[in-house]
Amino acid sequence: MTVMDSSESLIIAARGRDRRAIEELLLQHLSPLEAFVRLRMGPALRAHLTAPDLVQSVCREVLEDLGEFEYRGEAAFRHWLYTRAQNKLLEKHRWLTAGKRDHGREEPVPDVTTVLPSYQTLLTPSRVAAARETVARIEAAFDELPEDYREALTLHRICGMSHAEIAERMQRSEGAVRNLVYRATSRLALRVDELESGGK
Repeated sequence: MTVMDSSESLIIAARGRDRRAIEELLLQHLSPLEAFVRLRMGPALRAHLTAPDLVQSVCREVLEDLGEFEYRGEAAFRHWLYTRAQNKLLEKHRWLTAGKRDHGREEPVPDVTTVLPSYQTLLTPSRVAAARETVARIEAAFDELPEDYREALTLHRICGMSHAEIAERMQRSEGAVRNLVYRATSRLALRVDELESGGK
């Protein structure tokens, strides 16, 4: 008999509203999910909302719909989870645009160090800098990348999806996705270097 992996066991228990199972399941994905959300927020949304608040909202919705989710493996669960997060971001961007809010009124998120471990997966391990400055530079450089670069890079490095999984999601060839990830990583590293050197 095949032994179920831990995530499948947790999902089955969570379907039965086992609180401990639900908390453990979401905890496994919390850090990369927060990093994904914060990176994909963009500067305007970051100035008005916090990534933890958005992640909490996503998690609430996930818990409400978990009973309807058919487990098809870890990759499918990650895809579902991050799709929900992306939909939440689109909803909040529409809210921000519709309200014509003043981007300068809100203060930036004060504590960003919790996402640093996930952000560091975007760059080489040899990079060392103050946490807050590193986060700011990575976000500034990331925001300048083309949209397809941002999507491929976050799905691969933050979400842990394979090139094949990303290719299916983005409707690209696996080779094209590999190229996107490589170019995005290279461009991001170069831009962070420029920002660290005082470039604009």
